[in-house]
Amino acid sequence: MQRRSFLKKASLGIAATGGASLAAPVFAQDTPTLNWRLASSFPTSADAIYNGGANFAKFLSEATGGKFNVRVHHAGEIVPALQVLDAVQNGTVECGHSASYYYYGKDPVICFDSAVPFGMNTRQMMAWMHEGDGMALTREIYDKYNIVNFPCGYTGTQMGGWFRKEINTADDLKGLKFRCSAFAGAVLSRLGVVPQQVAGGDIYPSLEKGTIDAAEWIGPYDDEKLGFHKVAPNYYFPGWWEGALQVSLYINKDSYNALPKTYQHAINQASNMAATQMLATYDHRNPQALRRLISEGAQLKRFSKEILDVCYAESQKLYAELSAKDALFKKVYDNYTAFREEVTPWFGVGEFNFDSYMINQVRQKKS
Repeated sequence: MQRRSFLKKASLGIAATGGASLAAPVFAQDTPTLNWRLASSFPTSADAIYNGGANFAKFLSEATGGKFNVRVHHAGEIVPALQVLDAVQNGTVECGHSASYYYYGKDPVICFDSAVPFGMNTRQMMAWMHEGDGMALTREIYDKYNIVNFPCGYTGTQMGGWFRKEINTADDLKGLKFRCSAFAGAVLSRLGVVPQQVAGGDIYPSLEKGTIDAAEWIGPYDDEKLGFHKVAPNYYFPGWWEGALQVSLYINKDSYNALPKTYQHAINQASNMAATQMLATYDHRNPQALRRLISEGAQLKRFSKEILDVCYAESQKLYAELSAKDALFKKVYDNYTAFREEVTPWFGVGEFNFDSYMINQVRQKKS
C-alpha cells in the first residue's frame, strides 16, 4: 500500500513539471470509472478558447489511465452559452468551462475570476491566483453557487475592438453603439456609450448594416475568422477591460466532494495544463493573425491617452460604488488591487524594459 501511494504521488508530481500530457498514475483497484459531462460557453469554431475545455478532458483522462472521462459539449448543445454557471450549480452537468464576466448581471464580484477593467495582466493574474489570495477569495465567491472553480485558460491581453469610424477623443464615444462585455459596458455607459449585447455570429452583419458602430471579440486569431476588418477597419488596442482573461473550469461542489482525493488532484493538474496550453496557443497564433489582418486592410490604432484616462477614472468611480454596496466585493477588490500595486512596479523594472528593448531590436531589423 505504501508503494502504491508513492507511485500515485510521484506520477502527479512528474505531471506538474510540464510535458505534452499527464503521466497516468497507479490507482487502487476500487477507484471508480467516471463519465462526466462538461458544458462549454464557447463554440467549436472558436477553437483556441474552446479547446481549453477539450484539453482539460484529454489531460484528465490521461492522468487517470482512462478511468475519469469528461465529454465536452459546445455552447448551446446542452445549455445556452451564458447559462453554463447555472447548469453546473443545479447539477444539470457536473462541470462547465466559461468566462466568469458573462455573469456580471448575477453579481459583479464574480468577474474577479475572469477580467475587470484596468485589472492585472496574465502573469499577475496567475500569481494572484496561485501565490496570493485569489484562489481562496474566488472559492469564497463561488461557494454560494455550489461550485468549485479552477483556472482553465488565458487569452492574454485582448484587443479593444473594431470600429467603423476613428475614435480620437472622449466625445467620440458619446452615442456609440458598442458590442462589449458587461463590465466594460457599465464603465463606458457612464461616458455616453450605448452597450450592445450581440452574439458572436451576429456581430459581422450588425456591423455591416450599421446596427452597431463597433464591437470587441477576443483578439486577432479569433477576430480574423469573423472578418470584422472588412466592415469596421479601425482596430483599437488595448482592451483595457481585459488586461487578462482567465477562463474557468466550474465543478459542481457536491460532485467534486464525492471524488477520491487522487481524482481531485488530477483535476487540478489537468486544468493547470489546459490553462498553459491555451495561453501558448494565443501567444503563437495572435501575431500571425495580426500580420494577416493588417495586410488585408485593418488599421491598427491605439486608444488615446485621453480616452484611457477618462475610462480609468470612471472605472474607479464604479469600483467605489460597488464596494460601498457589497462587503464581499470590497474585500475582493481591496485584496486584488493591493496585489496588483505590489507586483506592477517589478514588471515595470524587469518585463517592460526588456520587452521594450527587444521590440525596438526587432523593428530595427525589419526597417
